[in-house]
Amino acid sequence: MDYKNTLLMPKTDFEMRGKLTTKEPKFLERWNEADMYERVVKMNEGKEDFIFHDGPPYANGNMHIGHMLNKIIKDTIVRQKTMEGYHTPYIPGWDTHGLPIENAIQKLGVDRKSMPIAEFRKKCYEYALTQVKKQMEQCVRVGTFADYKHPYLTLMKEFEAQQINVFAKMALDGLIYKGLKPVYWSPSSESALAEAEVEYHDVKAPTIYVRFKVKDGKGLLSEDNTYFVIWTTTPWTIPADQAICLNPNFTYAVVKSEKGNLIVLEELIDQLWDIFGLKEKEVIQRFSGKEAEYITCVHPLYPDRESLVICGDHVTTESGTGCVHTASGFGEDDFNICRKYHIPVYVNVDEHGRMMEDCGEWLAGQYVDDANKTVTNRLDEQGDLLNLTWITHSYPHDWRTKKPIIFRATDQWFCSIDKIRDKLLNEIDKVHWVNEWGHIRIYNMIKDRGDWCISRQRTWGVPIPIFYCEDGTPVMEKAVFDHISELFRQYGSNVWFERDEKDLLPEGYTNEHSPNGIFKKEKDIMDVWFDSGSSHTGVLIERGYRYPADLYFEGSDQYRGWFNSSLIIGTAVHGQAPYKEVLSHGFVLDGKGNKMSKSLGNTVDPIKVVNQYGADILRLWATTCDYQSDVRISDEIMKGVSDSYRKIRNTVRFMLGNLNGFSEDDLVDVNELEAVDKYMLVELNKVMEGHRKYMDAYDFPQANQLVLNFLTNNMSSFYMDFTKDTLYCNEENDPRRRKVQTVLYYSAKTIMKLMSPVLVFTTEEMHDHFYCDKQKAESIFLEPAPELLDITDGEAIAEKFNKFMNLRSDVMKALEELRNNKEIKSNMEAKVVLSLKDDYKDLLDLEDQFNTLFITAKVELTDNHEGLTEYESAYVKAEKFDGDQCPRCWNRFDHGTLNSDGLCPRCSAAVKKITVK
Repeated sequence: MDYKNTLLMPKTDFEMRGKLTTKEPKFLERWNEADMYERVVKMNEGKEDFIFHDGPPYANGNMHIGHMLNKIIKDTIVRQKTMEGYHTPYIPGWDTHGLPIENAIQKLGVDRKSMPIAEFRKKCYEYALTQVKKQMEQCVRVGTFADYKHPYLTLMKEFEAQQINVFAKMALDGLIYKGLKPVYWSPSSESALAEAEVEYHDVKAPTIYVRFKVKDGKGLLSEDNTYFVIWTTTPWTIPADQAICLNPNFTYAVVKSEKGNLIVLEELIDQLWDIFGLKEKEVIQRFSGKEAEYITCVHPLYPDRESLVICGDHVTTESGTGCVHTASGFGEDDFNICRKYHIPVYVNVDEHGRMMEDCGEWLAGQYVDDANKTVTNRLDEQGDLLNLTWITHSYPHDWRTKKPIIFRATDQWFCSIDKIRDKLLNEIDKVHWVNEWGHIRIYNMIKDRGDWCISRQRTWGVPIPIFYCEDGTPVMEKAVFDHISELFRQYGSNVWFERDEKDLLPEGYTNEHSPNGIFKKEKDIMDVWFDSGSSHTGVLIERGYRYPADLYFEGSDQYRGWFNSSLIIGTAVHGQAPYKEVLSHGFVLDGKGNKMSKSLGNTVDPIKVVNQYGADILRLWATTCDYQSDVRISDEIMKGVSDSYRKIRNTVRFMLGNLNGFSEDDLVDVNELEAVDKYMLVELNKVMEGHRKYMDAYDFPQANQLVLNFLTNNMSSFYMDFTKDTLYCNEENDPRRRKVQTVLYYSAKTIMKLMSPVLVFTTEEMHDHFYCDKQKAESIFLEPAPELLDITDGEAIAEKFNKFMNLRSDVMKALEELRNNKEIKSNMEAKVVLSLKDDYKDLLDLEDQFNTLFITAKVELTDNHEGLTEYESAYVKAEKFDGDQCPRCWNRFDHGTLNSDGLCPRCSAAVKKITVK
């Protein structure tokens, strides 16, 4: 007889294969039609808020794999907090102003200079919206829940209006000012840059040593054939030289040589003479830097100009000659020390990076890179060049154009950091930095940071809301700022470029600095970091949410970017940091650990990954890797993640299949279960507790591993392995079978919910096929969080079964040896003779379950160790069992145990009942 049809085999329409790429879009459609995001958020309305503020990605191009790591982690956090019962609205945002969009429009054939600014800005506006739409669709595809119907864009009227309010508050508090200072200047972008827009790359640069002849030695030095020697890696700045700076406390020497009497730092003489290739070396005079103050030298390129010897503590012995070439317009230290000596700021390089007319015909019009060579050759021809070598060093570049920048003094608008530095540092100390090193990083950045240049000489952005009076005085009045803010709220910032000054100022406005009523509006726009940095006001406060936010989360580069600008503006305007907690992630590298770049051809398109594997696999990767550091992705890595996914899917499928026909009405009270069943639920409780702890610490890899370990070790390798016999062979309503199903019910329901923040599509599919609950919610995301099960003797059960698992491990080793020797094919053919050690004698009350728990034919206990192998927990002997096999359950029994129908008593009774039915 074929007994297969008499068995209660697993039955479920939850498929073994995920088929994610075809199923996921259908879930997206379903969620959209059901307004699922809105319903999920509404579910916790009135409960405690968790405010997570989204850092806006830039709206240009497709989302890259780093973006998707970011978005998936954010979504996981929001879903987890929602599951925990928090009201967690999530407003996705986009950064929509800036140079890349201007460049993109021009690449489409639009000539920026041939049309009115307002018209060009409209094209930028429209382009930005198309990019947001595209990126939003990609975010939706990976299963993120957000208020995509009401996102925030930095180009929105209300956002721009709030940005003006923020600027106004800071300006009226004296934190915004205009000044002439050296800033990071990008000739390729024709604009000033913020620190966050600068990245460093190695470049090969000329290093030159140049002599400056003493003109007036002030009685200290002879003017005859005596020279100060300077060193620089930017020969193009020599034409702008105004001073030579010495350290007042260092000792300098006049050294006779075949190139004249050269002045350098005494301790560097031997090293420098080797570099210069000079043979004659006689020290003829020594003096301190302070003694040489106010001596003058002749500029080697312009004999009618002087270079003043000055003193500054920034001069070191680390490189150069101890005599620092100083050009006030091209360096922060240079600017500061020249201001101290009342030396005027001098700039002879234009916004394109070209040398200006006062450099002389021989140099004017050349770009700085070309000027390096021209200047060096000129100095060499004159005999003033002592050495030229090439070095490779780290040099600042424009992060957008990837081209070198220069330090160049220009009139810019600044945010004062000095005035609020102590407050900023104090606020940093109050924030919980999840990445501990993040606290040190941003603290040092703010501690050492200069004033923030917030003006940009571009078109597509929020204009700096300043009017200049006839005498050049900037108008900084609350009534004017408020008026502009209201105009922006009504018409958007383009109104600034569409209207004349008189139509932008309040009606009838007058100012004593403009007796003729003539005003001129500022042409510069604000740094885009000012846009996103004020988003806490433009989004949270604008939409009525709490300030500060509970959490900010972005990439590790944002300590100098969004975290930084948000901190400055939030503290300046609201008196405290805009976040209580900050978390960051690393960069995504290829499988070999290399940085991704188009030129290397190692970039990974996240949508291609989704189309190949499914979004849930990408989500599992993002939450399984150590995302707080740099992470890797490759086909091999994704295949490993897919294997983990299959284990999760197949284990839950087994549980669902064996819950066929079971409902909550069949649940057995947890305290009436067998000890091993209780043990499984105790372990399930531990998973719930550990999962919550890890998720709240944003340690998603550990949380995922906890669930995976429970499914593969506790459930698949242990409990499901030995309970198959009960589930398949016992009668449907058999009490023991119902107890096992009770364990599967709680396990499946809990695991599905715990995994729902990560495997959003798969857990929704599992929930669809979980037929046990008659009143289940429409979606897994509308289900309440799982609660701990009240198991009265849980601790004692756990302690006992932890010991039992040690015993089981030892027994399995003995059985494995038997299988390796080809004496048995499966454990069901084996007999185990067991002698427990004293520490394990309390397991004797499980004696009648040993053969079931070990899945063996028979277990005999003995006090005689002879012939048994010693293990940690017991003395064990495994041997082939001599008995009869039941053809239905495949278990083996002592001879004479089977009934006349050839079945074991249990199977015989079960078959008779089925036949009667």
